[in-house]
Amino acid sequence: MEVAVIGAGYVGLVQAAGLASLGHRVRVGENNLEKLELLQAGISPIFEPDLEAVLGEGLATGLLSFEASNEAVVAGAEVVFLAVPTPQGDNGAANMSIVAAVFDEIASKLVEDTLVVFKSTVPVGSVAKYQQFFDERNPGVTIMSNPEFLREGSAVSDFFHPDRIVIGTTSQRAAERMMELYRGLDAPVVVTDPISAEMVKYGSNAYLATRVTFANAMANLAEAVGADVRDVLLGMGYDRRIGHHFLSPGPGFGGSCFPKDTYALVAIAEEANYDFALLKGVIEVNDEQRQRIVNKVIAALPAGLDGALVGLWGLAFKAGTDDTRDSPAVELARLLAGRGAHIRAFDPKAKIDLDGVDLVADPLEAAKGADVLLIATEWPDFQAVDLRKVREAMAGTVIVDARNILDPEAVRRLGMEYYGVGR
Repeated sequence: MEVAVIGAGYVGLVQAAGLASLGHRVRVGENNLEKLELLQAGISPIFEPDLEAVLGEGLATGLLSFEASNEAVVAGAEVVFLAVPTPQGDNGAANMSIVAAVFDEIASKLVEDTLVVFKSTVPVGSVAKYQQFFDERNPGVTIMSNPEFLREGSAVSDFFHPDRIVIGTTSQRAAERMMELYRGLDAPVVVTDPISAEMVKYGSNAYLATRVTFANAMANLAEAVGADVRDVLLGMGYDRRIGHHFLSPGPGFGGSCFPKDTYALVAIAEEANYDFALLKGVIEVNDEQRQRIVNKVIAALPAGLDGALVGLWGLAFKAGTDDTRDSPAVELARLLAGRGAHIRAFDPKAKIDLDGVDLVADPLEAAKGADVLLIATEWPDFQAVDLRKVREAMAGTVIVDARNILDPEAVRRLGMEYYGVGR
């Protein structure tokens, strides 16, 4: 098929490269000229394992191309995927201004019988709303929902081995065309109405965020009663009804999806006159969790945060990505710097520009002279660092392990103090 993808972010790039690998001809619209130049040269502007290789294959076969003009990429396309940002607005709901601007731009350029597919996470009712928009401007266009479930750090694998493919449309013909598009992927296909498809995305992320928050709440209780939360959650997870996934305590959930989508689902509920108290509690506990980590750092500094040097391992919101959007690690750095601490930070992939934070080239340099070391992202690289060298480099003796990736006894044998989450 002839496919257009608008937006070359984490979702759009993986979607485009994956469809090209399946044999479709895919044109991608990206108006950031610096990013566009990299993509046309086969260089991924983001870190995502295996993505650059799949991009290179698509460019080599001629099935994948990148252009600056959205109007040009949609010309003649049978399917147009929208993968542009829908950031959180002031009221928590998704901001659809970029979507509206793109639709204004391309509406008159689409050929009859084009499918326009929401890959972006959009508010419930968006398909119906924008179907009316196109009915007035280009009646041959069909709008539908096909939410993405890609995990940063494993997005390429997730595209080729999805848990499910969700198609939201009331058109049997549109559903069949989408199933043909994804032919070659072995996954259950859920065909439903657009509103239900839109809810699947929000519900999935809100549920996973709830599991993360439950793990943190259990960790906080474990600290209070003297239990080891790792053993508690391990024992719980062997129950097949529960499982071990998303039950890892830490500094709270972050990234581009969970925070935004939980707030958006609360906003959707409020608009429908439903008090989603459970999800409000999840958000509240998540916000509190970051302050609890800061309090652990403060407790390790008898002289206080002002003027203290904090070594920070990790900036990305999780391991396996360079994404710092809504990163708990970055928020911890911001909170500590705001209290007068100086931060020396290292991350294998992520970079930030934040007052009070200096980026360094390796973990030991981040630890050098530090009064306390804070581990905020669960990169496996950090488990390989020689703790004896860490002890020699630091001025203080405390490690606050907000990801529980180190062995507490190994730290203590070196004469250091260890503070984890729920341990």
